[in-house]
Amino acid sequence: MTVGTEINKPEAINHRPHCRLPVFNKSILEGIGCTPLIRLNNITKELPDGVEIYAKAEWFNPGGSVKDRAALNIIEDAERSGKLTKDKVIIDSTSGNTGIAYALVGAVKGYRVALVMPENVSEERKAIVSFFGSEIIYTDPLLGSDGAIIEVRKRIENEPDKYFYGDQYNNDANWQAHYNNTGVEIWEQTGGNITHFIAGLGTSGTFVGTSRRLKEFNSDVKVFSVEPASDFHGLEGMKHMESSIVPGIYDYYLADSKCSVETEDALEMVKLLASKEGLFVGYSAGAAMKTAMDMARGMEHGLIVTIFPDSGDRYLSTSFMLGK
Repeated sequence: MTVGTEINKPEAINHRPHCRLPVFNKSILEGIGCTPLIRLNNITKELPDGVEIYAKAEWFNPGGSVKDRAALNIIEDAERSGKLTKDKVIIDSTSGNTGIAYALVGAVKGYRVALVMPENVSEERKAIVSFFGSEIIYTDPLLGSDGAIIEVRKRIENEPDKYFYGDQYNNDANWQAHYNNTGVEIWEQTGGNITHFIAGLGTSGTFVGTSRRLKEFNSDVKVFSVEPASDFHGLEGMKHMESSIVPGIYDYYLADSKCSVETEDALEMVKLLASKEGLFVGYSAGAAMKTAMDMARGMEHGLIVTIFPDSGDRYLSTSFMLGK
């Protein structure tokens, strides 16, 4: 019997007489969270029998990514505190997914949204944000996410009364969304059998919040952060911490180990996940899965859970997906 036998397997779900389909009576925002946990079966055949890898499929969120969780919590926390009112514009820097999440939540709740992002973010992300009715402010692509952060801070300084600054890199509501939800979901979905958790670093909110909660449930759970191997990389949305503006919410001492992945290795894993598992995911998911596989090869038993932040359909226009 392997560690993960308590998890509901697909064959068990197929034998249920009725599907448990949600009904959202208030808005699509009720669909944020409670995402599926998927076991990787084909790509892991080489691993020891006692090792299992599961991925949290975050593209099941209505905005299509894990960032829906943080954006909703940031906005609702600001509503409760009075920092966000209808006369203010929600503004933040983003590489795309948080921007889409802000745009979605803003559309439902009736807020104006302005998003500052590097000009080289994928065309798909630009289009989605525009359809939700949000304003886009572009920055120099060579400056990456840090350039967008600097531009937002300038605008806040010049017009402080105009904006509510979501400040996803420094807002505790970011990691708290994962502490209160993602970590709890993973613990319950694995029946408390999780032994290792892996997540990529961008704002670091997903990693920090989920890891903190899992370690409260069981201090023996090992947590591993993943970042690009160098400052010049193609892993959109991920940060090379040593060469970047470090998020204020990042906990340097939390990870049991810090792992790095080359862009090419992450992209190769994206292709393998599509061709072997039928899962078309983004670059950061590829980086996380590459780390999970490398780790699993050195284990005899364990249940590894990683985060797949979004799907690959948001990267189709990028040079890496096009093979250029």
